Amino acid sequence: MKWLVLWGLVALAGCAGQVEPEPRTVRVEVPVAVPCRAPAVEEPSWATAMLKKGDSLQVKVRALLAERQQRLGYEAQLRAAVLACQ
Repeated sequence: MKWLVLWGLVALAGCAGQVEPEPRTVRVEVPVAVPCRAPAVEEPSWATAMLKKGDSLQVKVRALLAERQQRLGYEAQLRAAVLACQ
């Protein structure tokens, strides 16, 4: 029983000797989301959108080739807009 009382007094003495920590200001840098200001890229009117069912094969192939070039240019504009936001 004496040992229990002795350990209790030691524990209380240990708590009494502690000093409260001082509050201090710490600067933490956190990334903040910023809205993108890239210009809007408008979708072009595609060359194959104007094709008719009765058009010849040559007209359809020309329209497909023209649309491929349109898509390459459109994708380049989209990539530039995405890179402007990074």
